[in-house]
Amino acid sequence: MQYKAVKGFKDILPYQMGTWNRIESEAKRIFELFGFNEIRIPVLETAELFARGIGQDTDIVSKEMYTLEDRKGNFLAMRPEATASVMRAYIEHKLYNVSPLQKLFTIGPMFRYERPQKGRRRQFHQINVEIIGDQGPRSDSELIFMIMYFFSSLGLNDLVLNINSLGCLNCRGPFRAELKSYLGRHFEQLCPDCQKRMETNPLRVFDCKVETCNQILKDAPSILDFLCSDCARHFDSIRSYLEELQVDFVVNSHLMRGLDYYTRTTFEVQTKEMGAQNAVAGGGRYDNLMKEFGGPDSPAIGFAIGVERVVELLEENDVQKEEGPDIFLAPLGKEAEDKAFIWLQELRKRGLKCEMEYKSLGLKAQMRHADRLKARKVLIVGDNELIKGKGIVRDMISKEQTEIPLDNVVDELIGVFNR
Repeated sequence: MQYKAVKGFKDILPYQMGTWNRIESEAKRIFELFGFNEIRIPVLETAELFARGIGQDTDIVSKEMYTLEDRKGNFLAMRPEATASVMRAYIEHKLYNVSPLQKLFTIGPMFRYERPQKGRRRQFHQINVEIIGDQGPRSDSELIFMIMYFFSSLGLNDLVLNINSLGCLNCRGPFRAELKSYLGRHFEQLCPDCQKRMETNPLRVFDCKVETCNQILKDAPSILDFLCSDCARHFDSIRSYLEELQVDFVVNSHLMRGLDYYTRTTFEVQTKEMGAQNAVAGGGRYDNLMKEFGGPDSPAIGFAIGVERVVELLEENDVQKEEGPDIFLAPLGKEAEDKAFIWLQELRKRGLKCEMEYKSLGLKAQMRHADRLKARKVLIVGDNELIKGKGIVRDMISKEQTEIPLDNVVDELIGVFNR
């Protein structure tokens, strides 16, 4: 029997890891510049955590969560998202006693049972960022600025930032009533899912991908017309900060989050290159979520980046950088091979990325391997070179060759790369 990966779960192969590592290392570099600390959360949590945080009636909880019962009868779930777990950790470990303001990020796999398609898998990876403990517009603006700076640093500049305000519970109530009334006048034209959503949570109608529903929503009331004075000032401040920071954005009044704990700011970064699955990242403010989990009354805002979608964009735009070894050692003969093996380890300890063959091969075969690896330079050492005490360094781009002394070859090679 030939085993294959489970449907919707994919291997990340060695030749793909360069792009993945670049995304993750760049995220860590930038987030740390902005004062964020990494947190690692479990893959398994109690299923109740997500039912409480995401909502029992959402598709994620009711249809897409991977759940299991352990040997003691505990009902567990593989995490479908990270925010609920971060909130749980914040409360459980009383991080609010360490500092009232926490800036956290986490990177890892999430799991949802949904139909695999382009840009969507059953195991997918996210980069999640949260600011807990501040409700002012500066934290919103900083978070949005940071995510756009991150994409720009990867070379992804052709992305569209959509922003909106969901208001607070006070101003969202009248909007929901008006929206429900509007949808009721078009009830027969709505898809079956949206007919149900209209009764349970009308804001989730804006998530529908059915074209008929999208046409109906074009003339739907705007949440921005219902904002109270405090929420309007908060949103105006964010727009002003983003303009000052020269961050381009589109105000999209149809950008919604269907859960009650979301308040005020919501945003989404979109690409034009992925069809219906066009969101590469999204986030929003959830000032009421901490109370839902029984924690302190701490406001929070965060976002999630879909790593697979960023990988696709980098590959499609050919901006990924594939770097080979700094130097490939090509020894000829047993004595040269033994010496080269020792040099290889010393060079690695000194910080150079190096490779050589494990078995004895001729020079042509070794040069072909160095070329496949995209090595920058090759050190050629055979019996003649050992007798003369000088090796040959070949530049794989310019094809120029120079001789270097072998009596202190490691320092000589370090010098080649420092010149």
